[in-house]
Amino acid sequence: MNYLKFTQYAYLLAGILFTINAFVEWSSHQSYTISGMFAAVCLFLFFFRRRFAKKFEERNKKP
Repeated sequence: MNYLKFTQYAYLLAGILFTINAFVEWSSHQSYTISGMFAAVCLFLFFFRRRFAKKFEERNKKP
């Protein structure tokens, strides 16, 4: 279960990269909707995984 701590940061990294890609595509007047949607999903998954990991950790601490 230790991998869950690292996967949330992988989602954050992917979200940042897709956000940068969407901004570059928007600046060059290309279609940026797919990159923007992927960025939103990755950022949502980062916060979801983070919350889930904290709940899971708290549940394991209780006797």
